[in-house]
Amino acid sequence: MVRGDIVFEVDDRNGKKIRLTKKQWRHITKYHRYMANYLEEIKETLIDPIRITDSLYDEKVRYHFTYLKHISHSKKYLLVAVRYLNGEGFVVTAYLEKNIK
Repeated sequence: MVRGDIVFEVDDRNGKKIRLTKKQWRHITKYHRYMANYLEEIKETLIDPIRITDSLYDEKVRYHFTYLKHISHSKKYLLVAVRYLNGEGFVVTAYLEKNIK
């Protein structure tokens, strides 16, 4: 992966690197256009989530959540799905939810 393909890289609360690629950012903003305004919140959710849950569909995916009280949207929980491979994480998608899954 070329450095220019990375939107950001952060360490999660367990010290694992998590990356968001330009390709996945385009996917997120194509299917969840409102997310274009929440890049910083995605980073913050990965660094300091209020909760992390396992995906029911993929054992390598974990959902990171935070609560966005400052937004006017009816869905206030930000879900950031991360796939962990070889000790590193990659953002798969991100969107707003009404509840923690």
